[in-house]
Amino acid sequence: MTRFAGVKIIKLKLLLVCFIVQFSFFAHAILDPIDFLALQSIRKSLDDLPGSNYFASWDFTSDPCNFAGVYCDGDNVIALNLGDPRAGSPGLTGRLDPAIGKLSGLAELTVVPGRIIGPLPGTLSQLKNLRFLGVSRNFISGQIPATLGELRGLQTLDLSFNQLTGSIPWSVGALPALSNVILGHNRLSGPVPPFVSQRLTRLDIKNNDLSGSFSPTSLPPSLQYLSLSWNRFTGPMDRLLSRLNRLNYVDLSLNQFTGCIPGNIFSFPITNLQLQRNLFSCPVEPVDQVKIPTVDLSYNRLSGEISPLFATVQNLYLNNNRFMGQVPNSLVDRLLSASIQTLYLQHNYLTGMKINPTAEIPLSSSLCLQYNCMVPPLQTPCPFKAGKQKTRPTDQCIEWKGQTKN
Repeated sequence: MTRFAGVKIIKLKLLLVCFIVQFSFFAHAILDPIDFLALQSIRKSLDDLPGSNYFASWDFTSDPCNFAGVYCDGDNVIALNLGDPRAGSPGLTGRLDPAIGKLSGLAELTVVPGRIIGPLPGTLSQLKNLRFLGVSRNFISGQIPATLGELRGLQTLDLSFNQLTGSIPWSVGALPALSNVILGHNRLSGPVPPFVSQRLTRLDIKNNDLSGSFSPTSLPPSLQYLSLSWNRFTGPMDRLLSRLNRLNYVDLSLNQFTGCIPGNIFSFPITNLQLQRNLFSCPVEPVDQVKIPTVDLSYNRLSGEISPLFATVQNLYLNNNRFMGQVPNSLVDRLLSASIQTLYLQHNYLTGMKINPTAEIPLSSSLCLQYNCMVPPLQTPCPFKAGKQKTRPTDQCIEWKGQTKN
């Protein structure tokens, strides 16, 4: 063999190695044909709203794994984020194509706020690897597919701020891995299913037309964030709330809940407790000093005397109830020291407050006492909706006092 022939063979071997390496690289990078066709269908069903440039990179003569919002692992799409997530993006318009269900490796599907209409594709139930489903702030209509209950690994379900109707499927409540359920601001109706996941930390279903009551075991003790406001829920909540000792945010406002408020809820690590505009009754008796910054119990049927343990609350709304007796001195002291920023006690049956008529309420604090069974010891600005009457009519006070003695 000549020297030149040997060099030629070496060059051929090097070229062959380079070809094999390149072929292996491209073979690995080629997207699964089913995923490729699914992305084409998804693209055809959606468009950028004016001002959005999300689909500019979706050129199907190039590698779809380099498209905006498309993330791959091997030859499969594992995450699809439809729309530009930057604040102020106008989002997308169109419909969600059923071909999404063909992306068999998909673990995350999100859609940014926009004007996408139509129902959720029933084919979502085919995405057995799906962990995160977030399609919020669009115009999605129809019902939540009961087949979502087949997604046994689903952890986050966010369908908030849409136009969904019908009930929350019981199959969704049975999902074992759920940690976040966010369905607020829709048109959902009917009862809420029990949630079995012991990982559930957030349940937000506010601003719907949901109804029914909650059993003492309908929500898991893992729950930390609970928002049920602006619905038509009824029945007592004391036994359920007593179990949820990890709660840090509670909003049950604007419902028709009845019964007592459990005293131990005021010892939970809650930053905001919103129980206003319900039908709660009974005296309110915290078991310890209340360390919740904001407590709103207004517009209920709560009775008895105001507990001095509320003195450590920064914003306390007890107005429009049936509280009676003296305002605790501890609340007065904290108010004058500007530790209490809001103290609304109007529209109750309170009979007195020990405070110097010349005392000056700090500018950072608000106090309202009008329409009680006393002449307010000092004049303070009240919210407009409190009305103009300074005191409650004497006959009402006598009648209420007689009722409480009987």
